[in-house]
Amino acid sequence: MKAFLMFPDRDFEPSRDLPPQEPELAADLELDTLLAAMAGGDEFLHAMARQGIHSGLTSPAEITYRQHVLADSVTWPGVVRGLYDLAVEGVGAQRQVFGFLFRDSPDSILWRSQELMRLYVELLRRLAGVAREHGPGFRSAGFTRFFTMLTDELSDDYFAEMEAHLADLRFRRGTLISARLGTGGKGTGYVLRRHPPRGGWRDRLPGHGRSAYTFTVAERDEAGLRKLSELTSRGVSETANALAQSCDHIQGFFAMLRAELGFYVGCLNLWDKITAKGQPVCYPVPSPLGGDRFAARGLYDVSLALTIDGKVTGNDVAADGKQLIMITGANQGGKSTFLRSMGQAQLMMQAGLFVAAESFEASTCSGVFTHYKREEDAAMEKGKLDEELERMSVITGQIAPGGLLLCNESFASTNEREGSEIARQIIRALTEAGIRVGYVTHLYDLAEGCYTQNTGKALFLRAQRLAAGQRTFRLPEGEPLPTSYGEDLYQQIFGPQHEPAHG
Repeated sequence: MKAFLMFPDRDFEPSRDLPPQEPELAADLELDTLLAAMAGGDEFLHAMARQGIHSGLTSPAEITYRQHVLADSVTWPGVVRGLYDLAVEGVGAQRQVFGFLFRDSPDSILWRSQELMRLYVELLRRLAGVAREHGPGFRSAGFTRFFTMLTDELSDDYFAEMEAHLADLRFRRGTLISARLGTGGKGTGYVLRRHPPRGGWRDRLPGHGRSAYTFTVAERDEAGLRKLSELTSRGVSETANALAQSCDHIQGFFAMLRAELGFYVGCLNLWDKITAKGQPVCYPVPSPLGGDRFAARGLYDVSLALTIDGKVTGNDVAADGKQLIMITGANQGGKSTFLRSMGQAQLMMQAGLFVAAESFEASTCSGVFTHYKREEDAAMEKGKLDEELERMSVITGQIAPGGLLLCNESFASTNEREGSEIARQIIRALTEAGIRVGYVTHLYDLAEGCYTQNTGKALFLRAQRLAAGQRTFRLPEGEPLPTSYGEDLYQQIFGPQHEPAHG
């Protein structure tokens, strides 16, 4: 049995390696806050959310498939959480079977496996009950196929047959084993047999209905009892292994079901937290890899929304056909926040999640990368510029055409002329290679040069500042200015009685 709730044609891979840039993405895009909201304090849900958020789906069909499953989950949260709890029970069923650490003889394996199978049968019966009761209300292809599979494969006839087999394995009439005589008169070809059906009442009378001779092992004949146990073990060995493999198969099904449903339970946790704050969410519209779509209305930083009490200001952006989105303007005007929202939205869309916006449309990308400024190297092994160049070198070795690179104050550690020239060359090389770049900068030389040379492939946003110096945290289109209004911050901190020196 397969769940197929994450992909239409393959299993989810919860142990798949994360992308090499994951630590940088987590730090720069504040993904830990997002993942903590999805996990709700559960380590397993955190792991599934982390794996899911880095799915990196590039096929719009696969993204839409997952979105539809998520939409069903949002419509029926109680049912989905109940299914997840059943899967958790299934994964933990092994711990309920005594003798798990006993010797692995065939008879002990058989006993343990049949006890475990009885637990699985009960869980599967409950799972089939959920499918019959709630399946008709689900609309997504993923859940429809899943519930249809449960209804078809876990029928009443299936459970009746399973109960009959388990009843036979209790050996209430003894263990019936056949064997042949081999070389030297030794037994060979041991096979566990099903008892023939009982005859009429005459066959149950002493001396009637016997087709074989019997013998009795004396109570104190330890060697005889040991030999009889060995014969029994040989006879049940293949059956024990077959039943153990069946248990492993069902265990694997519950493990995969827990992993796939765990991702959607994390999505439900995030949905509840965001919507409780009155923030909008939407199902994004993905376009194929290599396109140039990027448009949003009310796009906001989901991590910020999760950590503050008030509502977060969203931004509109129309960047279709743009390879460079350069963001300039007033200090503390929301530039870095907007850059984070871009990266978060791209990752969430390509994980099949909803996005923190009123609407969002974008082409899928081959990978999301970040290049943010870092603190000074405490060990003083290299300068800040060396460190920045080294990190950029690593990124250029990993990023591919169709990728997205987000830079926040990159190469501001050197003088403006040198930093601007380095950044210009890197931006030109990346955009010509088909890589979209989002760039926050205070380097006027860089921003003004890119603006002057713009051939229509760049979009320039500027953090809005009102006449009195207030920040609106909105980023309309605007030409770069030679000032970031640092005096506003000076006056805010030191007060109007302190005039900054000019010279």
